Amino acid sequence: MHSQIYLYLLPVIAVILGFLISLLLKPGDSSSFKLLLAFSGAYLLSVTVLELLPDVYSHEGKSIGVFILLGLLLQIVLEFLSKGVEHGHIHHHEDHFPVLLLVSLSIHSLLEGFPIDHDSHLLHGVVVHKIPVAAILSVFLLKSKIKKYQVVLFLSLFALMTPLGSWMKQHFEVLHAYAPYINAVVIGIFLHVSTTILFEASKNHSFNASKLGVIILGILLAYFI
Repeated sequence: MHSQIYLYLLPVIAVILGFLISLLLKPGDSSSFKLLLAFSGAYLLSVTVLELLPDVYSHEGKSIGVFILLGLLLQIVLEFLSKGVEHGHIHHHEDHFPVLLLVSLSIHSLLEGFPIDHDSHLLHGVVVHKIPVAAILSVFLLKSKIKKYQVVLFLSLFALMTPLGSWMKQHFEVLHAYAPYINAVVIGIFLHVSTTILFEASKNHSFNASKLGVIILGILLAYFI
């Protein structure tokens, strides 16, 4: 019972932490925030490669790769709708409730909840990734012209989507039969998001010891914890 509560609460806590960070830092401009984003990308990529990938290929053959590619393509479509919030971008401000953004992030968050019903490492990877995303999202929403209760509604729905995905996986037997394929789609999503974060962390090709350090730390933690 305690593990179930832990599973459902951590993603929600991550969104709350992201909101608090948005009040303290300026996501996108803060060097500390950029380091957190780079760490989250490295950790998420490492957990995906070290745990999720071997698991899906142990259950299915090469055809599973098709679903990984479908997940990658799905994430490209979702980022067209979200404008890249998943890896640290907000380029515009809304005058009305951003429905397409909510739909995109909800699909992303719902799917990422499916494979973490039993995997604490992946749960931690999702949580670490969700904190900077929630921070950027909070800044965007607070600067927009939508009402405060709509900001609360948006963040609440966003926070609940990942636990909802985990709950659905546990309580709908039909999803178990398709679990390897759903997980493969999630792998494609994670690969796209995490590699984009890491690519953009070094897009000016200048050496940054702090950034390199947090990326290595993210990889090592994913491997040893």
